[in-house]
Amino acid sequence: MATDPAPLTQDSAAAATPLPLPEYEVYVEPAPQGLLRRLLVTYRHALGIAFGALAAHVRDFPDERRHGARYRLERAVNAVTRHFVDRDLVGLPFEVQLRRRLERLGATYVKLGQLLALRHDLLPERVTRELAQLLDRLPAIPHGRFLELVGRELGRDPFEVFDYIEAHPLGSASIGQAHRAGTRDGQAVILKLVKPGIRELLRRDLTLLAGVGRLLDRPFRRFEPRRAIKEFSYYVLREVDLELEADNAETFAANFTDHADVVFPRILREHSTRNLLCMEYLRGFKPSAPEAAELEPAARERLIETGAEAILRMLYRDGFFHADLHPANLLVLPGPRLGFIDLGQVGRFDEHLRRHLLLYYYCLVVGDAENAARYLTGIARTGPRADPQGFQRDVADISRRWRRHSSEEYSSLGRLMLESVARGVRYRMYFPVELVLMVKAIVTFESVGRMLDPRLDVASVSQRHLTEVLVGQFAPLRLVREGLHGAPELIDTLVKVPMLVTAGLRALENATTRPAENPFAGMRGTMFAGFCLVAGAILAAFEGPPLLWGALFVLGGLLALRRGK
Repeated sequence: MATDPAPLTQDSAAAATPLPLPEYEVYVEPAPQGLLRRLLVTYRHALGIAFGALAAHVRDFPDERRHGARYRLERAVNAVTRHFVDRDLVGLPFEVQLRRRLERLGATYVKLGQLLALRHDLLPERVTRELAQLLDRLPAIPHGRFLELVGRELGRDPFEVFDYIEAHPLGSASIGQAHRAGTRDGQAVILKLVKPGIRELLRRDLTLLAGVGRLLDRPFRRFEPRRAIKEFSYYVLREVDLELEADNAETFAANFTDHADVVFPRILREHSTRNLLCMEYLRGFKPSAPEAAELEPAARERLIETGAEAILRMLYRDGFFHADLHPANLLVLPGPRLGFIDLGQVGRFDEHLRRHLLLYYYCLVVGDAENAARYLTGIARTGPRADPQGFQRDVADISRRWRRHSSEEYSSLGRLMLESVARGVRYRMYFPVELVLMVKAIVTFESVGRMLDPRLDVASVSQRHLTEVLVGQFAPLRLVREGLHGAPELIDTLVKVPMLVTAGLRALENATTRPAENPFAGMRGTMFAGFCLVAGAILAAFEGPPLLWGALFVLGGLLALRRGK
């Protein structure tokens, strides 16, 4: 492994240079900026993206179609607008221009691009592939300023708490920066700090994006921009609250108390705040490091099994999972054990979604293409003119083709899931962002597993661990326990059913046995009253919408009273 950089101690802190060490540019703190000025800057870049897209479109126009009126019109417009595109960008493919513009707009748009890189169900593959390359090694806070900010968060000199703080950052991303340090009692820790000015910048940008989402929602309803921006805002605002990351780490640790081979960093709450996180330093190496290739075959196999069990338990047992999984966020620890780090982004499944996803994934790995397609279709939200049946048939065909082929192109389970989700937009079928994050977790497991064993059969490994999860999820005792959660309300409703049904039938009987000049006079209204009361009772018993069964009771009662006069 590479040698550790020299730590910065209290004695050397005074000599800390305001310039960061090589590999990082200097982070410039965002100056306070009004909403209007930020809007103008954003608008300028948005126009640049639009005009750059037109330039790329005209440049890539097929030769056989370059004689039509449409091409001549677009070429004329491009001749005017291309002068508003930066010279260093105008000749680049659109997806590269988009990535570069997002980087120039700053942290909010870098995070937006990273999230869009996951939306294979909404964007073309060439765009998502380029956005996945968005810089995550961004300008760093000078070390003297870093120490000042740490001291401000702690409320005292940082060297009263820490014996040393390394001068060279472990990483500098769009929102935070991390350094290795050591406490006075000898614990090796990581200090993660939210960059100054980032939270205010995010709030300003998110306000603008919310307005953009409302404007784009009607013309681009197919892509649901308003919903996408709302989801993005939720995730990114949680990421700048490091107390939430501390909560996540402790929740993961509690969920895996019975599994010593899965490790999460311990949080030092006494040295942590909303803007500063102090956590245990896990000593290990990344799965892509040369040390991983030197492990014994048995150790590599054990790591693969541990990773599969951990990820599948997070997804399908707990419904609480690491939402930013990639090889850099995994560590191979002595044992070997598997460490998960950078826990700021998490995904959550409610009970219904978790079970549907569990059954979808299980059907995939056992080769049940029809049911896999059915469960995936059941997860989707349908848009206007959606075609669920067409989507289900298409996904089933993709799954069967994947089972038939053994070539490298089709052997990837993650690729199959990505392709299935990407077909959704063609049929106006839209998926929750949690599903996309789940697919990312599976893709990460697959790529890391194949670093350790190029012949890894993800479906086979998954099937072994999914069987255990299924047995646990559908065990009779668990189902009874879950059923008891809703028991009080169900019992209360069931107690009322006989009384309500009896009242409805009595009203019907009284009305039908009453003598009348015309035996059929008024029967329609009376029968309708009885029907309303009985239907309302049934809906109440089976937890139908309260407004509906309440309205049926009122209507039935009024009709019955009216007929009784």
